[in-house]
Amino acid sequence: MHSILFLTPELPYPPFSGGRIKSWKLVEFLSAHYSLGLACALKGDDEIYRSSFEERAHLAEFISEPVKVPRSMRSLLSSYVQRIPLNVFRTRSDVLQRRIADRAHHYDLIFCDHYEVFQYVPDHYRGFVVLHEHNAYFLMWRRYAKTGANPVIRLASYLEYLRVRRYEINACARADLIFASPNDIGSLVKAGVDQDKCRVTYHLGDESTLNQPPLDYETTEPVLLYVGTLTWEANIDGLLWFLTNVWPEIKQRHPPVRFRIAGKNPDSRLLQAASGDSSIEFLGFVEDLEPLFQSSRVFVAPLRFGAGIKVKVLSGMGRGIPTVTTSVGVEGLHVEHMRHVAIADHAPDMIAAISTLLTDRQTWETLACESRLLVESQYTWDRVLGSMQQALQSLLGPSAQ
Repeated sequence: MHSILFLTPELPYPPFSGGRIKSWKLVEFLSAHYSLGLACALKGDDEIYRSSFEERAHLAEFISEPVKVPRSMRSLLSSYVQRIPLNVFRTRSDVLQRRIADRAHHYDLIFCDHYEVFQYVPDHYRGFVVLHEHNAYFLMWRRYAKTGANPVIRLASYLEYLRVRRYEINACARADLIFASPNDIGSLVKAGVDQDKCRVTYHLGDESTLNQPPLDYETTEPVLLYVGTLTWEANIDGLLWFLTNVWPEIKQRHPPVRFRIAGKNPDSRLLQAASGDSSIEFLGFVEDLEPLFQSSRVFVAPLRFGAGIKVKVLSGMGRGIPTVTTSVGVEGLHVEHMRHVAIADHAPDMIAAISTLLTDRQTWETLACESRLLVESQYTWDRVLGSMQQALQSLLGPSAQ
């Protein structure tokens, strides 16, 4: 049996966000087909879940070290001193690096889950190296540099874009195989990455929702639903834009409407933007989203920048709740406007799409049905993980018996 060392920048458990869901699915799948070791930094409250993770993950070995580097001006300046991107600096541990270097030669392949952990591939390693790009991160920084109103933040974001771009391109040059979404592959190739190394993958959500019965327009309420990580800058930016430019008009046109936002630890800017508005509810982390899906009429994902596949969009589509998002939100997906999803990049168009779905049952039912059929036919974990295994086997070759 071939052996793989899986490197990830944080504990991939519990799988409550798009990136962690994909990482956890990979751990489950790879451990069933290979001898899998895993090494990761422990960030935030990861240590709370370490024991549960070890009980559920079937690993040959588990290597971890606490890495508690805050996102701060001091960290940013230190990353410049070390000439590495900020997120790479915030994932760095000399102890973890030594421990990985001591064990890496025992594995046939190193699987880097995010570009930040590419720093842990030992210089002397002679096995295969795979890079899983959850996003084309340089593209996210470039887009973020264009959206901010503060010129200092825009400049800092543009400089980070340049640093991340250089780091990602170098990582791709060292890798033998690169997994990324179709839209990110296009961006990487345009930046100079060898397309022959690239293989398509997708981030998906909880496909068990496909087993739930269809939603019924009559049993829903005039409620907009948002589900996402409320500390992620792309989500914060999109929600702030929505609350400022879209929500006031929606409330005026549809007085009974409410906006429910699910996600733990909402950023203070979101709380401030929603303060005094009793029709906006912050629900915190919601373990079971099904009651929310059943009672809400429209799912919104107002993203203005980002990269990769947006799991929240696929999650809404897969459950059959009509979804309103942006061009950024559907990047890499084969969707049609007002058949599978409503796509609106400007406030008047988003207001119009949401208003239609709040009141037009026929349009609502079209999106509810067609979006679900699309996810079921094209975006399932069996298809995604099976394709990834084929690509890995093309590198590794037959297993020694």
